[in-house]
Amino acid sequence: QVQLVESGGGLVQAGGSLRLSCAASGSFFGITSAAWYRQTPGGQRELVANSSRSGMRNYADSVKGRFTITRDNAKKTVYLQMNSLKPEDTAVYYCNVVALIGSTWLPVDFWGQGTQVTVAS
Repeated sequence: QVQLVESGGGLVQAGGSLRLSCAASGSFFGITSAAWYRQTPGGQRELVANSSRSGMRNYADSVKGRFTITRDNAKKTVYLQMNSLKPEDTAVYYCNVVALIGSTWLPVDFWGQGTQVTVAS
């Protein structure tokens, strides 16, 4: 019902920047919350940042002041601007949205396929 396509990952030197995008398509009535998670090999998926429909944002302590989550509701796209990247930011980054589905606007969780971010020291 909802497809999420992520882009913007890649290889960057420490101190550099990347912007991840997550474009939503399909049949839904809107996105309530949106978030970015990341996962390293053998590690658990951890929350990086999230954004409510009202605009409230929360960040993991490890990325505060460096990462910014934004959303363009008209374009149905969520972004993660990542500045001052560190080698420990290396991970697969996943987009997560809660979209309103069907005639009852049921909130349903959807995940992107993940995009690799590698930060070289």
